[in-house]
Amino acid sequence: FSTAVAITEQPVSVSVPVGYSFTLRCRAQGRTSLQYQWFCQYQSDCRLIPGATNQDLPIIAEQTQLYTCRVNDLQRNVVFSDWVKVEVHQYVARGLPPQLWQGEPVIVLNPSEQWVEVGQPLQLQCAAIGIPAPSYQWYCNGNLLEHQKRKKLWISHTKVSDSGTYLCCASNSHGEHWTNAVDVHIGGGEILHPAEHLQLFYLVFILATDKIALLVGNNCYQHHPNLMAPVRDVFELSRLLEHLGFQVVSLLD
Repeated sequence: FSTAVAITEQPVSVSVPVGYSFTLRCRAQGRTSLQYQWFCQYQSDCRLIPGATNQDLPIIAEQTQLYTCRVNDLQRNVVFSDWVKVEVHQYVARGLPPQLWQGEPVIVLNPSEQWVEVGQPLQLQCAAIGIPAPSYQWYCNGNLLEHQKRKKLWISHTKVSDSGTYLCCASNSHGEHWTNAVDVHIGGGEILHPAEHLQLFYLVFILATDKIALLVGNNCYQHHPNLMAPVRDVFELSRLLEHLGFQVVSLLD
């Protein structure tokens, strides 16, 4: 072990569209002149990059790979830089990155609305380009989710309390960007999608021969605090209306 060679500037991980051109940088200092050599790793294959013997490594993004730089002096003292990840997004919307892009996060994949039964897994996914590569933080109903700090949000066994509006913040040293907000519906038994809700309404109204009451109890709002007890309110009101001779259809969230 020797401190004769020291890395003074580590390369940084990046997240870029396919075909994007950029440069990885490594800087070191030593007691004699220094020599640089870059290596890349794809899956389990690690190999020397021919001709990559400068402090800067120009790259045209083709596939996601790992990179490191070896630095040695004339006395055979050697040090390696950190391994960094070059994440390449193969399918990116036209016009991304924008002109004059400085490396700030740009969302390239938004999460989508989900319907999940209680106890089943939930996965939400997002992605952003950025230099350096963005870090991620997920939120539900405006509350930070302490352990959800990856592109993919994963809950192995969902509970009704996992219902709500989710979104993710991607950030790096240049700024932050937020995904679209999406609703996650967690329910017991069979979960009805919007089209099935319409079919349900149709059947109710076709078969009804008397007074009908439709009760909707919303607990999760995107721009308003959650209500105190909409489930209880719907239950109490439905009992009252049924006592008055109404046919009651109750829906939650």
